[in-house]
Amino acid sequence: MTTGVRLIRDVGLAQTVEYAYASVADTPLRCVWVAGACPLDDDGKTVAVGDYGQQAHQVMRNLATALRGAGASLTDVVKTTVYVASSRQADLVEAWKVYREHMAGHDVPSTLLGVTVLGYEDQLVEVEAVAVLPGGPPTGPGA
Repeated sequence: MTTGVRLIRDVGLAQTVEYAYASVADTPLRCVWVAGACPLDDDGKTVAVGDYGQQAHQVMRNLATALRGAGASLTDVVKTTVYVASSRQADLVEAWKVYREHMAGHDVPSTLLGVTVLGYEDQLVEVEAVAVLPGGPPTGPGA
């Protein structure tokens, strides 16, 4: 299925980055804004305390589930923000590698941020996303 998302990589900007500089979705379309996905299990408990990589895996699984509930998938995403509770670049990179693994080459514009604290106890990683779909009524399980 074609998502309608076009990723833009301008030749006037550095080509060494692991993401597109912009994305375009032509109308008509349906927008999906996803709250920050957190590293919570089904019981609402933070998983993998102290482990950036494992928390990032849970975050991305939860993000995919939230998108699926809106009838979307990771390939419909046009923008993400990745939050990592750390001032160490190595921790940000660890979370980013897991994020990239789950995005599987769909390298949408994204912002990676180190922050001082996130909302849940022991939370280290959070990812929020915006997705677009061709226009029409929602068809996912959450519709």
